[in-house]
Amino acid sequence: MAVAKDKGKAQGNVVVRTFQQTYAELRKVVWPTRPETIRLTIIVIAISSAIGAFLFASDSIFLWLYTTTSGLL
Repeated sequence: MAVAKDKGKAQGNVVVRTFQQTYAELRKVVWPTRPETIRLTIIVIAISSAIGAFLFASDSIFLWLYTTTSGLL
């Protein structure tokens, strides 16, 4: 039974140590400022919209080609 108690105690220490290390690492993080966050969010939305528009246009062109040439095959 003594082994089981030691094992549980060691696991508890591992959990506490993990949280302490995580907290220490989060304290080292340089968080972005509000204007930087807004700017990067706008960039992500713009790039996503551009890719979406490109995929929509490509899909529309391929659909048009498929429907117009399907009678020829």
